[in-house]
Amino acid sequence: MMESKAVIGETDMLQTMQQDALLLAGKALDLFDVTESTEIASFIKKEFDQSYGPGWQCIVGTHFGSFVTHRRGCFICFSIGSLMILLFRATSAPEVDTTAFVATESVRT
Repeated sequence: MMESKAVIGETDMLQTMQQDALLLAGKALDLFDVTESTEIASFIKKEFDQSYGPGWQCIVGTHFGSFVTHRRGCFICFSIGSLMILLFRATSAPEVDTTAFVATESVRT
């Protein structure tokens, strides 16, 4: 089981959600080769969307930087061997109040 070799870098997830992330990463690595980072990311993202609702993002690779905004309690970054996995649920932008806009007429010149 690869997830037993996982090292968590940062997280604000509940313990049960962290365990789900590690288990799914291990399962993904059983299904896909370590070089298939897009397939691994897609698998983890789809499983988290199904289990915890839409809006999850997953980045998998050996070298990447990131600067993300995420929902509270929905972030984990961990490694399994040389592979880094960043999983987070993105925040949604606040709804735009369209009543605050003023209607204008187009002017021909």
